[in-house]
Amino acid sequence: MEEVVGFLNSIVWSNALIILCLGAGLYFSLRTRFLQVRHFKEMFRLLFDGESSESGVSSFQALSMSLAGRVGTGNIAGVATAIAFGGPGALFWMWMVAFLGASTAFIEATLAQIYKEENKGLLRGGPAFYIERGLGIKWFAVLFAVVSAVAMGILLPGVQANSVAESVQNAFSIDTWITGIGVAVIFGAIVFGGVRRIAKFTELIVPFMAIGYILAAVVIVVIDIDKLPGVISLIFKSAFNQEAGFGAVFGLAVQWGVKRGIYSNEAGQGSAPHIAAAANVSHPTKQGLVQAFSVYIDTLLVCSATGFMILITGTYNVLNPAFGTGNAPKFLYQGVDDVTAGAGYTQSAMDSVFPGFGSYFVAVALFFFAFTTILAYYYIAETNVSYLTKNLKSPIANHILKVVMLLIIIYGSVNTAKLAWDIGDLGVGLMAWFNIIAIFLLQKPALAALKDYEKQKKEGKNPVFNPKDIGVNNAPIWDKTNQDT
Repeated sequence: MEEVVGFLNSIVWSNALIILCLGAGLYFSLRTRFLQVRHFKEMFRLLFDGESSESGVSSFQALSMSLAGRVGTGNIAGVATAIAFGGPGALFWMWMVAFLGASTAFIEATLAQIYKEENKGLLRGGPAFYIERGLGIKWFAVLFAVVSAVAMGILLPGVQANSVAESVQNAFSIDTWITGIGVAVIFGAIVFGGVRRIAKFTELIVPFMAIGYILAAVVIVVIDIDKLPGVISLIFKSAFNQEAGFGAVFGLAVQWGVKRGIYSNEAGQGSAPHIAAAANVSHPTKQGLVQAFSVYIDTLLVCSATGFMILITGTYNVLNPAFGTGNAPKFLYQGVDDVTAGAGYTQSAMDSVFPGFGSYFVAVALFFFAFTTILAYYYIAETNVSYLTKNLKSPIANHILKVVMLLIIIYGSVNTAKLAWDIGDLGVGLMAWFNIIAIFLLQKPALAALKDYEKQKKEGKNPVFNPKDIGVNNAPIWDKTNQDT
């Protein structure tokens, strides 16, 4: 199984996808004139714009739900594995993916808003919807929906469950299968309550857990603040092959930084647009800017917190890619013994400053991070299942999805960490390939929406969207909104 998944990953995560992800971010940054810098203040202002309704959610709830998907295992265990396999420089490339990827996140979220539709009383949208309505390529839309439903419903939840089970076992010596069943039971209690219950849960939990985790990291960094300049220097030097000892992993720093960066912030993956489409806003650009801001929160704040904790305490190993040939050592750098690359590095970092407490804190934080991510995965998978079965009146497909995810959570918790991560990477990579190609082909409406928004703002208006103003003729929700007003 590991060999098959590893082989598939070597194809999906080839250098072509790395170049595509970075290239897309740079291209859209240039096309939007670096909106992630120009509109930073506007992004923050828009966080509390819009209100929830029977069919949709508020901007802040949509932000919380998308952050629930973004802020997860990737922010704790993902950063650690990036450093283990790519060296400290991988953190720089995670930052780069976040900065450039904010523009990609804007494009995909704005498209999701433009082409959203109402299905069974709920606002739905995402790549499958904008591929069908915007590009008019039904088979491509169906293919993405299938890939996304499989990735989010089957391939990715196991990573989150595995990291939670492993960290709980490290901290509390509880068997992984027990943790898996516990997570599955809580998951079932929430998802059977519907989308709005997910929105309310994440709205309460996500801000609290993210702020608490960042504050703990700040304390650790402040305690060893004298080491911070050296850590920052190490990150930049190893990112560009300038640090002795880490030169051998320069290429891997880029690869793992991009891979884990996208896994964490999901910019370009095509997952967050599903949630962005559910927001009630007066103009698609508003939610596009909010989603761009969420990429910053995920990577530049939460991932950086983990990275600095690990590097400043030295509780990490960097694997030697040449190990196994000649007399090459196993590690280029070794700072911890008998600790698996992942959440264990972060727990070791916390324990080095807060003995007897750090492991517990990380285990609890990771539980909330990963659990809310699984909830977001369910919502995204459900959206694609709803797209595929929108002509059916029976909800049986959604019930099957819930049961399958319950089983995957339990299976993932007892799986090996390597296999769980490899399966998750496969899901992320497949979605990214399809989605980035789609938004390249369909960028014009999103760019036109941004221009329309900026024009109305310049005129002192609260921007209101009329699809006809930008030449879009297949946006029924917005046509209905304009008729009603």
